[in-house]
Order: sequence, then C-alpha cells, then structure tokens
Amino acid sequence: MFKSMAIAAFSLSSILVAPLASANWQVNNEQSNVSFVSIKKNSVAEAHHFKNVSGTLNEQGQFKLMIDLTSVETLIPIRNERMTKLLFETAKFPNAVLTADLSKALLTLKPGQHVLKGLKAELDFHGNKKELTIDVLANMSPKGDVTVSSFTPVIINASDFKVTEGISELQKLAGLPSIATAVPVTFSLTLDKEK
Repeated sequence: MFKSMAIAAFSLSSILVAPLASANWQVNNEQSNVSFVSIKKNSVAEAHHFKNVSGTLNEQGQFKLMIDLTSVETLIPIRNERMTKLLFETAKFPNAVLTADLSKALLTLKPGQHVLKGLKAELDFHGNKKELTIDVLANMSPKGDVTVSSFTPVIINASDFKVTEGISELQKLAGLPSIATAVPVTFSLTLDKEK
C-alpha cells in the first residue's frame, strides 16, 4: 500500500538513450503520484495516495524512490492518523524505500514509449525488505525528462512486511468485518533531468 511501492518507478530509466546516460534525474513530487486501494467489508474499495515522494536516478542507473508514509491521504483525517500510527508506525518507519539497478536498461533502451516487463526492484517497508517484479510504461520527453507509470498494479501483501497486526487494529477501531491484506498499488512518476 505504498507508493512505493510504487514503487516501480525504477523502470523509468529503461527508456533513456545512451547520449543521456551521463545525466542525473530527480523525482518531481508535484507531477508524481503513488496510489493504493484498500478494500473493506469484502467489496468496498477506496483509493488513497501519498502526498510526498522523492527520489533520484543517477548516471550509473541506480534508482531510489522514497515515499513519505506520514503523507498518506485517505480524505478522512482520523483514518490518516490511524494509518500512520497503527499500520505504518511512522515513528519507527517514516519512509518506504524502493531501489533498483537500471544500468542494463539504460544501455539497451531507446527514447519513446516502452512497456517494460519483469523489472526487479527491492522494497524496504516497515523494517522488512522484499524483491518485487514490476511492469511499467516509460516515456522520455525531447528535453530528457522521464515519466514512468505502472502498466499493471503492484500487489503488496501485508504479511510480507509484517503489518497484518496493524490492519487488524484498524479493523477493530473502525468496527469493520474485514479489511483486505493484499493491496494493489499504482504509480506515475515524473523525473526531471538535472541541468
């Protein structure tokens, strides 16, 4: 349930051309979005997002995306508060961090729109790390800025990151019969080429 999750931004580099491979890129927070969908009562789905994300891609193809978990926005203030305290435990784990080595993708892909399947990344969330496989759609502008979006949702399982207890607490406080422990995450990231 985390933009990082969204994680998947790393794929972005895959679209860069050799002439631009000697540059660095910064994630543009204002033009980026990491969203997730929570499902309660077995069938009620609600979309949420994170207001603050940051990240870099360097000329060696090393990508890092940081999702500020305290910036979760569910449109219900008390739910935002409960999610940060009980689920994410932001006092201990303020960020989710996604990293990927895109060096090979930088060498082989050309500018334009590309569907990239099976990109490997690592998500560090709630003190636990897991390798993810992500499919993305990437594009590069004439001036070298890059946009990367999820081609298919990334499914994050609560048990992989030991947050099932937090979900149970949220469920009890909200008086709900159920909250899904598998969450689809989508993202759209814009990376500005540094001047």
